[in-house]
Amino acid sequence: MTAVIKRGVVKGLTVTLELAKIVVPVYILVTFLKYTPVLGYIAKTAQPLMKLVGLPGEASVAIVLGYFTNLYAAIGAIASLNLSSKETTIIATMLLIAHSLPMETAVSKKVGVSGLAMVTIRVALSVAAGAVLNLVM
Repeated sequence: MTAVIKRGVVKGLTVTLELAKIVVPVYILVTFLKYTPVLGYIAKTAQPLMKLVGLPGEASVAIVLGYFTNLYAAIGAIASLNLSSKETTIIATMLLIAHSLPMETAVSKKVGVSGLAMVTIRVALSVAAGAVLNLVM
């Protein structure tokens, strides 16, 4: 029993450290960007689409990170933003529908699914879900 607990603690700490390697740097980067004109520019550019789904423009950074890298990078970005529970629910739903697109598209292509169709459908459904949640919440 002691060996099982020890192995579980070691595996748990290993996973935590691996996730921290992604989340912490992204959190620091997005926090840093909040104090520069860069995030303001990104937010202003993305504001029309973000307004459709009920999110502030700054949330576009988290969405892009989630779409193109992974959910852990997006979580780091989301954690550095001051989002309401409604906004957090919307962005989480959008990212659950469409995340890690390059990697998952490559896997989909291996099984014979069109990569372009897969990305188009997932991103469109992601935005549609965000828009619907914005209206009903």
